[in-house]
Amino acid sequence: MMKYTPQLLSSPLGLRPLKLLLTLLITQVAGLSLTAQDTTNLPNLGEVIKLDPALDALIEPGTKIEVLASGFDWIEGPVWVAEKKHSYGGYLLFSDIPQNKVVRWDEGIGIKTFLKPSGYTGRGKYGGEPGSNGLAIDAQGRLVSCEHGDRRLSVLTKKGGKRTLVDNYQGKRLNSPNDLSYHPNGDLYFTDPPYGLPQRYDDPRRELDFCGVYRLSKSGELTLLSKELTRPNGLAFSPDHKTLYVAQSDPQAAIWKSFPVKADGTLGKSKVFYDATQAVLEKLPGLPDGLKVDEKGNLWATGPGGVYILTPEGKLLGRISTGERTSNCAWGNDGSTLYLTSDMYLCRIQTKTHGAGWKSKK
Repeated sequence: MMKYTPQLLSSPLGLRPLKLLLTLLITQVAGLSLTAQDTTNLPNLGEVIKLDPALDALIEPGTKIEVLASGFDWIEGPVWVAEKKHSYGGYLLFSDIPQNKVVRWDEGIGIKTFLKPSGYTGRGKYGGEPGSNGLAIDAQGRLVSCEHGDRRLSVLTKKGGKRTLVDNYQGKRLNSPNDLSYHPNGDLYFTDPPYGLPQRYDDPRRELDFCGVYRLSKSGELTLLSKELTRPNGLAFSPDHKTLYVAQSDPQAAIWKSFPVKADGTLGKSKVFYDATQAVLEKLPGLPDGLKVDEKGNLWATGPGGVYILTPEGKLLGRISTGERTSNCAWGNDGSTLYLTSDMYLCRIQTKTHGAGWKSKK
């Protein structure tokens, strides 16, 4: 999603310098480094807001949101990379979009740059958000990236080079691919809003006059599935892959839509799954952005005020409120830990559920 500027903040310098100072103070008091090398006694952030007793079956009451690392610019697209030989079963990758890099976080070690550049390989400066956004791991264990600056989906090959998966629709360049989700048959679904363009929606570089939801088939054929969303963003499948949920990060219509997935992989008529526009009007931080689904079909969807926990019927059970603009989330470890990218913070929270399809991956 787009980086939020501090223009609406009362301080002329914005909140970021204060946040950085507070983070440094917290970590100094706690005896921790910003890379969170010591994962005991971690500082916490925000709170879990329970709106329905059913939330207790998904998050143990009193569970804290742990801060793992900080000091980033604007982070997005977390993905867990399973690795059998790893001491903790794997590691997390995520994008720092303005810094044009992918960062790796390991339990007990901390952070290091994994890939730079991550989304823009051209000459000179390319706007404020040139890097990669959404990340995924394909069936071969390779990193697949939504790249803002190079306006494409790419795959990082085993030998270290990148290949372009798609960068245009009917000969016209994509806007700036944002998020992606794989279907079990190998088809790749993704969204293409304008947030990575230097002037976003009004950028003269735009070649498409809409923001699409697409499917890239395993054979390499690109199909436009929908152009009805003004700002399509995060997307995820239901556990049975018969429904595709897509977030719309438009402050005038801050919603999630659900689409039935047809047998041929195209989408049927959409309906509004949940509307959070009122929360935007109430000045809660953020907009509908990245989302994931658990094994029971509940949505864990970042939006205004944190991570919305919604039943398959669209009932809001509660929110993981970080107090920050939370961009995305990802299941990790044994599939029950939810990692959060929340502005300049990398966080996590322990749940009592597992990500959809997680057990079948083991």
